[in-house]
Amino acid sequence: MAVADIINWILVIVGQILIAIGVMCDLIAAILMIRFPNFYVRLHALTIGSIGGAVVPIVGAALIAIGSPFLGAYRWFLAGAGIVTAMMIYILGAVGSHAIARAAHRSRAAILSPCYVDHLAKDRGEGSCI
Repeated sequence: MAVADIINWILVIVGQILIAIGVMCDLIAAILMIRFPNFYVRLHALTIGSIGGAVVPIVGAALIAIGSPFLGAYRWFLAGAGIVTAMMIYILGAVGSHAIARAAHRSRAAILSPCYVDHLAKDRGEGSCI
């Protein structure tokens, strides 16, 4: 067995492990979406699902593509597209969660109860809690 075959085999195994980790993150996120008490805490489960359940398996699929010589030159295109997609989801996932939380807070669609401190309401002159 050549060294290149061993490296390809290791890449495929690591990619499969990353995909399994992504499945577990999606399962945990689904359970936490049901179990968490309010909207703002559920956003944490949303982030687990979007980062751990999307970015990690896409990186795993890219590693599997790199370790699959039967794809020929297309394996590099698949891996590159996977890595770029994973980076975009990683960057935009946090921005999207923040935008959703801010819109829910400003529209008062999700009232946090009990409220201990609300710096955004204080900045707008509405008191400490809405």
